[in-house]
Amino acid sequence: MKVKGYTGKYLDIDLSSKEVTVKKLDPKVAKDFLGGYGFITKTLMEIPKGTDALSKKNIICFWLGPMAGSIVPTPSKYSVGAKSPLTGVIGFGISSGYFGAELKRAGYDGIVFRGKAKHLSYVFIDDDVVKIVDCRDIAGKTTWETETLIKEKYNDESVRVASIGISGEKLNKMACITNARNRQVGRSGMGAVMGSKNLKAVAVRGSGSIQVHDLPKLLEFCNELNKRCQTGLTEKYRKYGTPANVLVHQKLGCLPTRNFQEGSYEHADDVSGQTMLKRNVKKLIACEGCSIACDHFNIIDKGQYKGANASVDYESLWSLGPNCGINNVGAITLAVQYCDTHGIDTISAGMTVSWAMECFEKGLLTKEDTDGLDLKFGNHKAMVECVRRMCFREGNLGELLADGSKIAAKKIGKKSINYSIQCKGMEWAGYSMRSLQTGTLGFCTSVRGACYLRSGSYQYDVKHTVDRFSLDDTRGKLVSDGEDIYSVIDSLIICKFTRKIYKNDNELCKLLYLVTGIKWTVKEFLKTGERIHNLAKLFNIKHGWKKSDDYPPWRAFNEYLKDKPVLRAIKSEHKNILKSYTKLHGMKKFPVTVFDKKGAIIRKDEYEVALLSYYKARGWDKDGIPTKKLLKELRLEEYK
Repeated sequence: MKVKGYTGKYLDIDLSSKEVTVKKLDPKVAKDFLGGYGFITKTLMEIPKGTDALSKKNIICFWLGPMAGSIVPTPSKYSVGAKSPLTGVIGFGISSGYFGAELKRAGYDGIVFRGKAKHLSYVFIDDDVVKIVDCRDIAGKTTWETETLIKEKYNDESVRVASIGISGEKLNKMACITNARNRQVGRSGMGAVMGSKNLKAVAVRGSGSIQVHDLPKLLEFCNELNKRCQTGLTEKYRKYGTPANVLVHQKLGCLPTRNFQEGSYEHADDVSGQTMLKRNVKKLIACEGCSIACDHFNIIDKGQYKGANASVDYESLWSLGPNCGINNVGAITLAVQYCDTHGIDTISAGMTVSWAMECFEKGLLTKEDTDGLDLKFGNHKAMVECVRRMCFREGNLGELLADGSKIAAKKIGKKSINYSIQCKGMEWAGYSMRSLQTGTLGFCTSVRGACYLRSGSYQYDVKHTVDRFSLDDTRGKLVSDGEDIYSVIDSLIICKFTRKIYKNDNELCKLLYLVTGIKWTVKEFLKTGERIHNLAKLFNIKHGWKKSDDYPPWRAFNEYLKDKPVLRAIKSEHKNILKSYTKLHGMKKFPVTVFDKKGAIIRKDEYEVALLSYYKARGWDKDGIPTKKLLKELRLEEYK
């Protein structure tokens, strides 16, 4: 029996043999893994141990959630997963736009790609008709050009296209996938996996309808949810977009600057969401079914970067801006445009440039290594040119940086790995390590590498519900609980920007029931998230994960963060820290190690305690391995 919300079938495409098979979606899999991220973990377990991520034995899969194409707010995301060439463990990303809804209307819950096409090709899905089309004539075209050319070929603007640029074709390990021009499956190198399979794009056109369990009640509930989307619950995303975070993080001293050497930026106002809205934002864009419109589109209309245009979110703005010591919004916008059109992840790109800048200033890279670029912090021209060269693997510098900072550091040695701010090979996002320490634990234990989207653990620090300048044995459960609910959200798939519009987890259960007919308690709901997360962990163990992969970069343990906002915060928060910490641990005297006048630093002994508490909260052993008892409880015994 088909579960509502799903089409009940998916495409399995062997690019080597050009064989296209329509397969039934097992209703039990739908119930146990929900969709999106859950289906990715289930599918990728087929990949043999030791598989090279850029070989034809890797699998890349596109999966939807049951909400795609429905009237649920922000429903039309899609997810892509494969073994990551950047990290060697599970890789996946989620993108918005219109692609997910269109694939559901074409009649499919997902696509699994195997093998490798003989020539550069794209797949066109037109309801029941699926074609593998030779496209050697568009090799090297940008993602924007590719989307336009495919739409023109079928004389239909409603065709939705997810494509790679030259970076994906050249197997750049930080390559991304772009759809709707400004939406990306950004992280972990999914574009490189498409490139390794000679898969330039996936295009889809659908004409079917979406079936839900209880349409009248779903309509009533979604009307209420859309009203909540117009309140203060989502105001910052509607008004300023995610760049609103710049000044929030600046005030807290957690805005990583100059490759995480500092936690605040002297020119933060210049690159704030507020300033960009006044000077550069020309249009607000909403994805299908979205009543928020967080996408703020920049156009530079004067100066040396006149004509540059791109959607600039917080992570892109920060990584290519403050983290490189740059406050020129025109340069940042052009760099984002290069990343989006040529197809690389803006976070990894900016972080890799900042690593190179620090190495250049420390004498670990010379002008000979940079092909003449004066790669100093603050040099916006050099930053833009560096990004362009990375995209094309152009010259010594482009080749050095094309696969991210960890691989680049291994190439040049000289202890440059100390300045590579990454975990499991994936570069950190825009949240300071030392002044958001619960967040750091979440980043490090994330299954896909340094990631703020796996648990949202940084929120406890930002909201001052914990002492953000220290770690203890309470943090593990906070991270673990966050991972379980985020696993559910990313499997359904709904936008995390709407997470506050749901009053509690019961409302998410209600939503799932109205769409699918699956009636769950909150406990069952979260148990599914736990199952999904543990299967991702088992994938990582199968492919070489080790406990040392769950530790932060060298800088976190070895250099103090001494910014004035941080020192002020430590001082002002001292009384609250003293009160909460002593009450929590039953102490009468405040432990000196928690308060340090030198600034913020992560103490390794505290991190060890917090990490062990995380493993314990997850039901894993002291080495971070899920126990047989837990796997039996989660019905995952077959994967042990």
